[in-house]
Amino acid sequence: MVLTIDRVNDLLDEMAEEFPEALFDGLNGGVNLLEEAVPDPDFRPGEMYILGEYCHDLLGCYINLYYGSFAALAEKEDWDEDTWADELYTTLSHELTHYMEERGGLHALDDRDAEELARYRRDMGLSE
Repeated sequence: MVLTIDRVNDLLDEMAEEFPEALFDGLNGGVNLLEEAVPDPDFRPGEMYILGEYCHDLLGCYINLYYGSFAALAEKEDWDEDTWADELYTTLSHELTHYMEERGGLHALDDRDAEELARYRRDMGLSE
């Protein structure tokens, strides 16, 4: 089931309210749900998508979540609304963790992400 972008935006708004407000301090660009799908350029088309990212650049600090990436996976894996909610929550939590770690001068989640990606590439027989 592919949910509309409006429904996903509503779910995301509801979820964001469940997190402590302090987690959003300094996140001056907020959390954005963008329409596009973002295929991971390191993989074959349609194999891996970027669901979200924490950004810190000239525009400030913000989190982008990519509706099109979620929708592509939802269609491929036949998600129901509960799966959508789980994936959105997990991704938002993940990106907020990146933000909080950066604020604290840490990078444990970046390291773990790199390790998991390397393990996936090895398991799939892909070159590093």
